[in-house]
Amino acid sequence: MSQTVQTRRRIGTVVGAVVADLAVVIAFVAIGRASHDEGVWVGLWATSFPFLVGLTAGWLFARAWRGPLSPLRAGVPIWGATVVIGVLVRAAFGAGTEVSFIAVTAVVLLVGLLGWRAIAAPVMRSRAA
Repeated sequence: MSQTVQTRRRIGTVVGAVVADLAVVIAFVAIGRASHDEGVWVGLWATSFPFLVGLTAGWLFARAWRGPLSPLRAGVPIWGATVVIGVLVRAAFGAGTEVSFIAVTAVVLLVGLLGWRAIAAPVMRSRAA
């Protein structure tokens, strides 16, 4: 396989991982807003923003572009940063940070951010073989 093809695949994997992580966070927020009878689209950006800041920090901290499909190397630090920073940014802006909210946030984002990686990593390895 040529270097160009490998580079394109790598870039595609990173872009796909970023999109998947964004989808997890946006889905989490949209479902949460809907479950509280809040306008899903009206407040989606404001509610997502703290978690998107955390997601970005997690990607940078983990250097996730080096192994974006790894549940441990990328997924765990991305999850941790998304939850911790997301909750801290919410608190800084006066949004709710009840213990139950933090627990639900941690569990849902754990399942989402690590779950898709746990499925994608072996699938991608089998395709490469």
